[in-house]
Amino acid sequence: MAKRPKPPGGFLPSKEEIAKFLADHPGKAGKREIARAFGITGDARIELKRLLAEMADQGLVARERRKGLVSAGALPSITVIEVIAAPVDGELLARPVQWPEGLAVPEIDVIPGKHPGPAPGVGDRVLARIEKGENHLGHPRYFAQIIRALSREAERVLGVVRIEQSGEARLVPTDRRAKSDFRIDPADLNGAKADELVSAETLPGRLLGLPKVRVRERLGDMNAPKAISLIAIHGHGIPVAFAPEAIKEAKKAKPVALGKREDLRPLPLITIDPADARDHDDAVYAEPDEDPKNPGGHHVIVAIADVAHYVRPGSALDSAAKDRGNSAYFPDRVVPMLPEELSTDLCSLIEGHDRAALALHLWLDSEGNKIRHRFTRALIRIIAGVHYAQAQDAIDGRTDEITGGLLEPVLKPLWAAWKAVMIAREKREPLDIDAPERVIKLSPEGKVLAIEPRQRLDAHRVIEEFMILANVAAAEELEAKRQPCMYRIHDQPSAAKLEALREFLGTIGIKLTKGQVLKPKQFNGILARTKDGPHARAVSEIVLRSQAQAIYSPENIGHFGLTLRRYAHFTSPIRRYADILVHRALIKGGKLGDGGLSDDEGPQFEDIGQHISTTERRAMAAERESTDRYLAAYMADRVGARFTARISGVTRFGLFISLEDSGASGLIPISSLGTDFFRHDEAAHALVGSRTHQRYTLGDTVKVTLREATPITGGLVFTIARAGDDDDDEGTPAPRERRGSRRPVPGRRPSGRPESRKPSKR
Repeated sequence: MAKRPKPPGGFLPSKEEIAKFLADHPGKAGKREIARAFGITGDARIELKRLLAEMADQGLVARERRKGLVSAGALPSITVIEVIAAPVDGELLARPVQWPEGLAVPEIDVIPGKHPGPAPGVGDRVLARIEKGENHLGHPRYFAQIIRALSREAERVLGVVRIEQSGEARLVPTDRRAKSDFRIDPADLNGAKADELVSAETLPGRLLGLPKVRVRERLGDMNAPKAISLIAIHGHGIPVAFAPEAIKEAKKAKPVALGKREDLRPLPLITIDPADARDHDDAVYAEPDEDPKNPGGHHVIVAIADVAHYVRPGSALDSAAKDRGNSAYFPDRVVPMLPEELSTDLCSLIEGHDRAALALHLWLDSEGNKIRHRFTRALIRIIAGVHYAQAQDAIDGRTDEITGGLLEPVLKPLWAAWKAVMIAREKREPLDIDAPERVIKLSPEGKVLAIEPRQRLDAHRVIEEFMILANVAAAEELEAKRQPCMYRIHDQPSAAKLEALREFLGTIGIKLTKGQVLKPKQFNGILARTKDGPHARAVSEIVLRSQAQAIYSPENIGHFGLTLRRYAHFTSPIRRYADILVHRALIKGGKLGDGGLSDDEGPQFEDIGQHISTTERRAMAAERESTDRYLAAYMADRVGARFTARISGVTRFGLFISLEDSGASGLIPISSLGTDFFRHDEAAHALVGSRTHQRYTLGDTVKVTLREATPITGGLVFTIARAGDDDDDEGTPAPRERRGSRRPVPGRRPSGRPESRKPSKR
């Protein structure tokens, strides 16, 4: 790997020097303390953050509970330990509750007589002060002094109640990783009935048989339409109810008057959203720039709901929004970041209503390059709300009663400005990975009617490109005004992921120089080179997996996927807390009135960025699991049917596949592939038969048979279709097959994509 240049602001220490510093400072030591110790300032702090992240990926450092760092393999000075044994000599042995994966877990001697309470027993957890010393043989050893005993918290389990023929009650966990069912004694059912979805807590004591639980909350009938989303929401701990104080503040909110705001109501601003959008936080307008110095140029307005006017720092609404971090979207509902009084009313840009907005004026030249911009607080009135397909149809010559009057004065100028922006975009060459999405269509009763590909129209790209322009302008404005900025950053791929990509490309005859620094342009070239060949899907999958995940941070490293030096989320404050922070900073920096960033918020940006990055991943995981369960419910009546599938993941225990028609994902266990011994070729992402040389490679198309569908967990299990099965109608279940299984084979599909466009709003 090529050496990283040392930036101005201090010389970066080596990984060994950082590890030694952490070992010598076993107390709280984070990025700030390391920077101070080595004299690192300015832009060099960004490189330090990147270096620490790289060390964490390599297992060289670990993060303590309160965000301090310790050298991996070293215990912090105060930590929680669990007693694991009580030898006959009376001295207790313990181990840390949290420890980096892949490292040998140290044993700890608990020093007796230092704690006034009763001696802890096996399985008890205590907060302890850790000291490093030597045993009687002179070998390194950890010793613990108990500070206080910790009550053993019961584990929460989400599951469905089943009543066996014997009358015994069982809890079937919704988590496909669960190792077993649980037993529920009659006294612990709390009134729960068969097929009810419940939240339960584990009970201590287990001598023989299944572990026991007690029902704490009844969530409803598992067969009810809303149960699938409830599993994901409760399973991931997504907050649902708002505090009474937050609801009270939302109900007291009123529409704003014009006051000192810029009056943009005479302009024909429109919203373009999905047909099923539940909130509307951005509106657009474009016209030719009348400045003779800018021939062929454009004036574009992006108006965003002024959520910061209603959600003030330190308020109950602010606390609720920060806690959620973002809205979460499911096929049948949305869990909003803000109460509906704001999210679907006062803060939603609804046609025909005056709405407060933070508006951005953009002036572009004929090739889409930004000449200048201006932020203003405004009052707007949307003349029409149209959906993507509706706008696209109008541009393509199929107007309706709404778009007929919008085509010439509104839609055509928007498309003209967008075409100019696309010239600048093509010069920038952002990462362009085709990652198709699917939409689940539900009946009013919540049954899955169909799974359809999500359309990708020019209308989508128009809005996406204008939102990207607005997000860039927001970041630039905050830098110019010297205000804190919550950047949306996307790091370059790690060296380890690039090496895995290089090894895979080598197996299909594409040479990638070791240590070569790749830009999005090179990734696009690889994708284009393999686009029409047999390895196109596999290459696209591996390139996608090689990308880092976009996160929020007050320290800017740029956005790799979009090839942008600075980028911040500004355009969706109804559903993202990061955008509210950016709005507040813009208001404060531009002296645009009340609701600006408070003095104590800026210093918290690093912690807030970590929190909202976590809540975003939480929502994405819940949305993905909800989709998996809907698909499993849809497939339950098709057990025994044959399908065409694509191999989307290869592991040592089997193949992950994705069905061509619905996108449903499942597992083919390696044990079902036949009597041959299959070897996992990690570099080639393939399973290869030792005797038959049968090869299953990432991206291959295979015929499969559905063997198990488990809606409770979202698990689907397949086998390779037998010879002669191809003659059966695809998707039609064979009557000879059994109809499902209650327990799925553990496993989950690989996922993840770099951020390249505005997320859909549903």
